[in-house]
Amino acid sequence: MIIVALGGNLSHEVYGAPRKVIEAAFEALEARGLRIAARSRLYESAPVPASDQPDFVNAAARVETPLPPRELLRLLHGVEAAFGRVRQTRNEARTLDLDLLAYHDLAVDADDLVLPHPRLHERAFVLLPLQDVAPGWRHPVLGKTVEAMIEALPQAALQGTRAIADRPRP
Repeated sequence: MIIVALGGNLSHEVYGAPRKVIEAAFEALEARGLRIAARSRLYESAPVPASDQPDFVNAAARVETPLPPRELLRLLHGVEAAFGRVRQTRNEARTLDLDLLAYHDLAVDADDLVLPHPRLHERAFVLLPLQDVAPGWRHPVLGKTVEAMIEALPQAALQGTRAIADRPRP
């Protein structure tokens, strides 16, 4: 199972508000050859760490592709760039952020690739959409299910993330 997280908190000159940017990003991923097997609901969340940035819109997708992980990551970075993403500062506001959360059961800790995503288990804005597309998914390193990771989150983290749209129909 390959899982990608989508997020953003800045409007785009063509696509508009972050919610529309995420919808356009799903289309852009498909246009570049990824098959989206499942899409999560859209979620709204406060910036992490806390800041005066606008709230984020987040989602997740379960995708299918023959690309190996590093090539998929390059494709995701290319889509981000096409949406105006410029990487300057960690945790900065952005039009689009695409993270490769998991690539099957692969565990990698290299300079250019870390799988599964190193902080996914700490973030409600990642785990809640992930649960939409992969209920029962088990972290290949921690051995915990997505549901157990959600249950372990502080209540404040969960309260700061809320669904803002129904799950798309298949």
